[in-house]
Amino acid sequence: MKTKALFLEIVCFLFILLFLYTAFSKLADFETFRVQLGRSPLVTDISGLVAWGVPALEILLAGLLMFGKTRKVGLYGSYTLMVIFTAYITAILNFSDVIPCSCGGVIAKLSWWDHFVLNIFFTSAAAIAALVYPATIPKHQRQ
Repeated sequence: MKTKALFLEIVCFLFILLFLYTAFSKLADFETFRVQLGRSPLVTDISGLVAWGVPALEILLAGLLMFGKTRKVGLYGSYTLMVIFTAYITAILNFSDVIPCSCGGVIAKLSWWDHFVLNIFFTSAAAIAALVYPATIPKHQRQ
């Protein structure tokens, strides 16, 4: 397998793993997730919508990344979502006295700096993967 193709497979796999893990962690403890979002000064008014929307979007993006025909859209969506998450963390850290963590599972145990670094890593990986993703996919690689 060529280096570029291997890189794309690894990035997509990592995003699928990340998004499914975090989505199902949030849904498994939905009430805690919803309450923590309600404490965030940035999304208080729309916390109910965000509480359902974020896991749903993470599951959708994981699904898009699984198939060759939708992978590029999934990569752009993953990049966009990671930019939003990173901007949210930056805003919370710089402009909020209250710093609630609404992440799911083991990721909730990370420090805010660790969250930021993880987000920068995934944002960069998605950007690079979307840019190097081939304009056309050979027929034998389509799913």
